[in-house]
Amino acid sequence: MTPTLVRQHLSHTGATPRVDPSARARDWSEIQERMLVPLYEAVYERLEVGPGTRLLGLGCGSGLALLMAASRGAAVAGVESDCPERLTLARQRLLPETETWGTRARGEVRLVDGSPRDAVGAETPAYTLVTAFEPIGCLAGDSEGLGEALAAVPPLAERGAPVVLAGWGPPERCATSSVLRVATKLADPLRGTGSWRPALRDDLEEVAQRAGLRPDGSGRVACPFGYADVDSAVRGLLSTGLFDAAIRATDQVQVDKELAEALHPHQRQDGTVWMPNVFRYLIARVP
Repeated sequence: MTPTLVRQHLSHTGATPRVDPSARARDWSEIQERMLVPLYEAVYERLEVGPGTRLLGLGCGSGLALLMAASRGAAVAGVESDCPERLTLARQRLLPETETWGTRARGEVRLVDGSPRDAVGAETPAYTLVTAFEPIGCLAGDSEGLGEALAAVPPLAERGAPVVLAGWGPPERCATSSVLRVATKLADPLRGTGSWRPALRDDLEEVAQRAGLRPDGSGRVACPFGYADVDSAVRGLLSTGLFDAAIRATDQVQVDKELAEALHPHQRQDGTVWMPNVFRYLIARVP
């Protein structure tokens, strides 16, 4: 089972849905975030993340990917500016002995609410690896905020350091695509930025090149979404923020109902929900 994959900071027309942000963050951390563990492991294995690695995670969420890198001996820093509730959970995971508002522990972990530049102190060495693991290529406009963050990376990282971007695979290889289409269907007539769209082959390369990075290899990883039951699947998917426009256009009850119906074809006899997916990652280099 695994994490999820849509950027919460996307702007939508209309008022913000009435949701409990702390509950959403817990659902992300406890249900959805672990769905991308195979992606994290594949990237860390390929790039040999270990004691000599100084990693900067953009959009670090509740910190699972950073925790996995730290367990390999890496010094880690994370930036999360879109969801303070997730950052609070990341601090509980990675900085358990500090106050909630602290930013450092033992000189090995740094977590900040702000821009990538805020993750650099007066004596911080240049980063040897930068990751942006929240997958793009699922929503119209979902890479807009990422480009700005990536543009700030070169002065903070070593020359030639790898920068890893993640994206959804082709819709025909992502069973969750059929469920994500519910968001667009219900969000009409608000369809536009934030609506579902199929992933395109060069999504990641285009983002990297716009940020002045040099693409240098890629890979694909199977990341199935597995849930204990339909209720857990609904909560996990809602925690991504992908269905917020649909909630504004209709209501929470309607979205919950149609989302549950869309999940039924993926429910197995024992009540669990299983959706095979393939995600893609790109390794780009700091010039």
